[in-house]
Amino acid sequence: MNIASLAPLAVVLPILGAALTFLLIRHSRAQRAVSIGLLSLTLALECLLLASAWNSGTAAVTIGGWLPPWGIVMVVDQFSSLMLVVSSAVSLAVLVYATGQGMADGDEDAPVSIFHPTYLILVAGVSNAFLSGDLFNLYVGFEILLTASYVLMTLGGTGPRIRAGVTYVVVSVVSSVLFLIAIAMVFGATGTVNMADLALKLGDLDQGTRTLLHVMLLVAFGIKAAVFPLSFWLPDSYPTAPAPVTAVFAGLLTKVGVYAMVRTETLLFPGDTLNTPLMVVALLTMVVGILGALAQSDIKRLLSFTLVSHIGYMVFGLAMSSVAGLAAAVFYVAHHITIQTSLFLVTGLIERRGGSSSVDRLGGLAKLSPLLALLFFIPGMNLAGIPPFSGFLGKVGLLQAGIELGTPLAYALVIGGVVTSLLTLLAIARVWNRAFWRKPEDAEHPDPVLLAGPSGRAAGPGAKINTVTLLPRTMVGSTLGLVVLGVALTVFAGPLFGLSDQAARDMLDRAPYIQSVLGSDTAVPATVTGGGR
Repeated sequence: MNIASLAPLAVVLPILGAALTFLLIRHSRAQRAVSIGLLSLTLALECLLLASAWNSGTAAVTIGGWLPPWGIVMVVDQFSSLMLVVSSAVSLAVLVYATGQGMADGDEDAPVSIFHPTYLILVAGVSNAFLSGDLFNLYVGFEILLTASYVLMTLGGTGPRIRAGVTYVVVSVVSSVLFLIAIAMVFGATGTVNMADLALKLGDLDQGTRTLLHVMLLVAFGIKAAVFPLSFWLPDSYPTAPAPVTAVFAGLLTKVGVYAMVRTETLLFPGDTLNTPLMVVALLTMVVGILGALAQSDIKRLLSFTLVSHIGYMVFGLAMSSVAGLAAAVFYVAHHITIQTSLFLVTGLIERRGGSSSVDRLGGLAKLSPLLALLFFIPGMNLAGIPPFSGFLGKVGLLQAGIELGTPLAYALVIGGVVTSLLTLLAIARVWNRAFWRKPEDAEHPDPVLLAGPSGRAAGPGAKINTVTLLPRTMVGSTLGLVVLGVALTVFAGPLFGLSDQAARDMLDRAPYIQSVLGSDTAVPATVTGGGR
């Protein structure tokens, strides 16, 4: 049996889990067991899909027996299968973290009990977007995950969450409407929305129509990916959500937008017609994002701005239209999903242990909780690109590709990438020095737990004993697992770069994707490009 034929189960299993957990809404233990079990099964299936794509190349699955370009097609290649595995591994870690948090806080009843079915629907939407072989099904995947994200963002119904949710909904609706209009225009111009079929037909359109469709899709995906200047909504939306929700949003949702940009740029609009604007956007995204991070005192807002900033690295790799640049971008996407999610989970632990996520109110956490300090330090250095971590390797790959391209704008991006990396290190070092290294009494209005120290006894004569908030083992364990996964990306960087390189070659070649969907005898036109392939 062809393993790739099981690809629809990557979407079906989470939906089935959502239905079961909704039926078990009054039975929290069974609900947790079903959600974790089915997501683990989904991850195992996706590992098989990745192995199949790695060994056998790209494969397409038609749904319901309807042949392309009329039916729904799911395509499994190296890039989509890698994204599936990384996203599900991260989603599973966050789910375990959220389960531990719920058990520790005693959140047994609605509305928190709807977290599990909604979360699994989110995972199904992400998987559907990664596997989609046509634009409309990609739109459906976006809408599934966005609908679930609306619910997750407003869990608890607090004022700040509702306000942030309204902003998030409005921006997402605008993006979705633009995407839907673009799909309608594409269908009107070509008579199809199948991406393999579009790869053949878009080249026959006049340049003005093709450029208009190109820009429409880029703007829609740019909002979802939070590239500058379309990233204004993210720093105000993500930090207000519960820690697990913020973590999965930061790790996955913007990367689905990046994935859509990579897929459409390489398959539908090959060449370098809009590479110069993309490079400018990448540079501005990197620099503006990290400057915003340096101005923050709240760790969650700081990480939200670094999230925006590092999207710029991925767009940089895409805009170079070269195997080296795209391979480095693929590697960096996998790296950033893992590391950014880890840091948001650690921030949730910091807030729980220290009573705040503001560095102005924190101090002495390294002494209070050495394990927590280690859990922050490793992914923090990885995000900053300190050798030998995967963040350093990914950035070196991007910088080398920029130098190979050799244009003035490419050199500007190389310089911008180095400066952004250094400023990221500065931002992470500020958090470390203030939250972990300095004495608690030097903080502004420190929490009594910080002043009490590890023993829970406040200093000074006649001081009271404070209750120290211990971190639940489940939350710490899931965070530790994700940090270890980030380290594994460094240990296995060679094979991962090999996979990324092959994924980049196949995407830029286009023939493996198009012929897997439309048949091996389909003639694929040569790609005209300004160089670098």
